Amino acid sequence: MEEKKLEIGNIRKSFGGRKVVDVPYLVLGAYGIEGLIGPNGAGKTTLMNVITKKMRPDSGTVVYFPNGKATDISNSSLDEIARMGIIRTTQIIQDFDSLTIQDSMLLSLASPEYERLWRVGRAEDKLRSETEEEIEFYLDYFHFQDADGHALSAGEKKLLDIIRCLVLKPKFLLMDEPTVGLPMEQREKVMDLVRKRTQEEDMSVLIVEHDLDLIWNVSQYVHFMAEGEIVTQGTVDEIRQHKTVVAKYIGESHV
Repeated sequence: MEEKKLEIGNIRKSFGGRKVVDVPYLVLGAYGIEGLIGPNGAGKTTLMNVITKKMRPDSGTVVYFPNGKATDISNSSLDEIARMGIIRTTQIIQDFDSLTIQDSMLLSLASPEYERLWRVGRAEDKLRSETEEEIEFYLDYFHFQDADGHALSAGEKKLLDIIRCLVLKPKFLLMDEPTVGLPMEQREKVMDLVRKRTQEEDMSVLIVEHDLDLIWNVSQYVHFMAEGEIVTQGTVDEIRQHKTVVAKYIGESHV
């Protein structure tokens, strides 16, 4: 077990009087790759939104441990969270349709002084020379249909979203249904790269995914969420055998 990355305390979120998230205490990021599973409406995506400050909770705290030192990020903004190394892939594909695949990577790799699009354009040659090797790695590793053009399919846009997150070298990466829309070969490439990064770099990963085979294959630890609460946690074998998880979610076929 590694050092924890996040500690969540008394996080609660309701919509229209309906409790969506109610988590008294949760530690994340201590096991390399962790899974977060549960039925639709369990509160998984809302919890991710709260962690990354896309959504404000009704109450509670989130403490981040970069390099083992506690930092309360409860009142931090979305961009401040990202700069600290907490990055999230998106469930719904978001893309700049006007940008080519390479320009989209270039924007992700740009240092803060070049983040605005007009500044990237102004310093494009310098940025390309500084980031050429990394961009070439991703273009070679993931075979886009038109590497010099735009992401054409939903799968390629999803893949590009994951790449943009990885090039930021996150400390804590949250992946919301990362394999949806990807062919099997690309799924395996994504997860192989994620495994490699967690082993070689100071990166922890939390994956929300309904593909349980993927969760079982890549996770070292799994959290099961239902009705807004973390019901149980444990190793893959412990979760697969847990009576409540089997009855409420996975069924006998996944035991």
